[in-house]
Amino acid sequence: MNDHNEKQFTSSGTDIIEVKRQNAASGLTYNEVKELIAKSGGKGTAVYSDTNSDEIKMKNQ
Repeated sequence: MNDHNEKQFTSSGTDIIEVKRQNAASGLTYNEVKELIAKSGGKGTAVYSDTNSDEIKMKNQ
């Protein structure tokens, strides 16, 4: 049986649970940063933007 409190290690001895805990507390991911930049007007980040380009075109006409 697997005990959920039992530590899990990689073959090199790394504590998997500790790595996951540290990753969760490390801040924004690369994609989260790109999304934040896109929403604040970043250059070349249109793929991450939630702006409706057709709506903007109508306002500009």
